[in-house]
Amino acid sequence: MANHKSAIKRIRQNERRRIHRRYYARTMRNAIRKFRMLTDKNEATTQLPKISSMIDKMASKRIIHKNKAANLKSKLAIKVNKM
Repeated sequence: MANHKSAIKRIRQNERRRIHRRYYARTMRNAIRKFRMLTDKNEATTQLPKISSMIDKMASKRIIHKNKAANLKSKLAIKVNKM
């Protein structure tokens, strides 16, 4: 258990941030999952910029690593191009 007031506050902050980041990471994963299920190329083409933007926001907020973001965007773009 933390012995200092600042350490107790840090624990509270970390817990709040963890829950906040988990929510946004889950939202992003669900959006990507729905995107991967698309079969219509026109719809996928219109959704790709929105998904890419969401992934970039998660990387800029350090919820996911920037290389993971780049890999996700690349794989999604390849999927759209193969349709």
